[in-house]
Amino acid sequence: MTDTIRRIDYYYVTAPDKPGVGAEILGKLRDAGVNLLAVHAFPSARRSQLDVVPADAVAFQAAAKAAGLKLSKPKAVFLVEGDDRVAAFAQLLSRLGAAGINVTAATGVRSGMGRYGALVWVKPGDVRKAAAVLGA
Repeated sequence: MTDTIRRIDYYYVTAPDKPGVGAEILGKLRDAGVNLLAVHAFPSARRSQLDVVPADAVAFQAAAKAAGLKLSKPKAVFLVEGDDRVAAFAQLLSRLGAAGINVTAATGVRSGMGRYGALVWVKPGDVRKAAAVLGA
């Protein structure tokens, strides 16, 4: 089976870098019934940034507003799902590199049952070209 690669919108939320804050934010979304396809969190300027990829952007935005969360504007990320194999992620990144597209961030994970997933970020000016290269 080939990889499924989608260009999808994500949003980020910044929050204090303190224990439990991420769980609180995600709990509010859970309580609102929001399904998330991916979450990527990391420290940023003495705070935490949570990049959130919702399954339904409209429902997510409504839930975030009701929960008092301040969201970024939507930004593009590539969501990859595929059969796990040796060098799957390397092959994906090589395609972008060969096209002269710099990857600004990437996260890959084996998800079990012989599958893997990844998030790949490129600069906004490279999103269309990357989508064409990846078939997204």
